[in-house]
Amino acid sequence: MDKIWGPRPMHLAVVDILEKKNALTDIDLLHDVKDNFGEISLRELNRVLMKLEISGIIRVTRLMKGKRRVELVAATS
Repeated sequence: MDKIWGPRPMHLAVVDILEKKNALTDIDLLHDVKDNFGEISLRELNRVLMKLEISGIIRVTRLMKGKRRVELVAATS
């Protein structure tokens, strides 16, 4: 399956969305990312979120079963 490169990587789009809207649920974030990238799966989004969380850019916390809160980690400057 060939993928067409978008104008920017998905992880940058996720960070941009979170900068504009602060914290979102994972489902709301998925809808916003779909607006920019077309059809992507929750699995693809989770892969991006995991990389961003490991890098210390975002924090993902569980709200309730099946629902998570995604937010940017406050920059210390």
